[in-house]
Amino acid sequence: MPEKPEVITVSNALKKKILGKKIIKVAVYWDNIIVKPSIKEFKDKLVGEEILNITTRGKFIVLTLTNYNMLIHLRMEGKFTFRNNNDERNKHEHVIFTLSDESEMRYHDVRKFGKIYLVEKEKLYTDTPLKDLGYEFDSENLTSSYLLEKFKNKNKFIKTVLLDQSIIAGIGNIYDDEILFMSKINPYKKASTLTSTDCKNIIKNTKIVLEKAISMGGTTIKSFTSEEGVHGKFQSELLVHGKKDEPCPVCQEKILKDKLDGRGTYYCKNCQK
Repeated sequence: MPEKPEVITVSNALKKKILGKKIIKVAVYWDNIIVKPSIKEFKDKLVGEEILNITTRGKFIVLTLTNYNMLIHLRMEGKFTFRNNNDERNKHEHVIFTLSDESEMRYHDVRKFGKIYLVEKEKLYTDTPLKDLGYEFDSENLTSSYLLEKFKNKNKFIKTVLLDQSIIAGIGNIYDDEILFMSKINPYKKASTLTSTDCKNIIKNTKIVLEKAISMGGTTIKSFTSEEGVHGKFQSELLVHGKKDEPCPVCQEKILKDKLDGRGTYYCKNCQK
């Protein structure tokens, strides 16, 4: 699933292609991708909307339009392709936006897990899905005291709690493993037992890991691409994720892989005691 670096990378790729263009037609071939409003409203309201800006919030791509905001969550395998308007539709292209230059931006999703929302501008941060998100990884409000308060009643594994988007928005399974390894925190440690120093290390290493991943275009694992033929390069920098039985880069112990709350989890039992 694309995490914050991948979402930023996709956002930046889209900026180069669609900023300033208008949406003149919308076709939806898989209704479940559109969360709100109704399919008819979604198509009708988008016609004539100009794409003014593209940003991100957590794992959401946010398109600022003339009167609305369109929010896109790529989930497992969502991505965008660009075609001419007379090109045949691929069976995995489920939403097609015809733009004012007569090109088509097509939402492609093999597993159909992606979600798209259209919300009124004034309700962007007070309505679902953005209203429940925690701070961004680079927010000045993300402090050790904030994390301690969030963690104090969490009797869950820190690996699981770091995936909670209502605490820090944008961290997923890959970067979770990397952050905990760099912070020397065992993924099985209960969040409620973390110290102020642990929280400071999590914040510091979250910034280090995500900023580097963003600079390298994200991590290409499975089917992630920011645009056709463009792949992230951060996978070459991963320290533990996907490294089962390989030597730990610090102590040379074998990297372990467990299934923790349903998530593949990579760690070093020696460095992360």
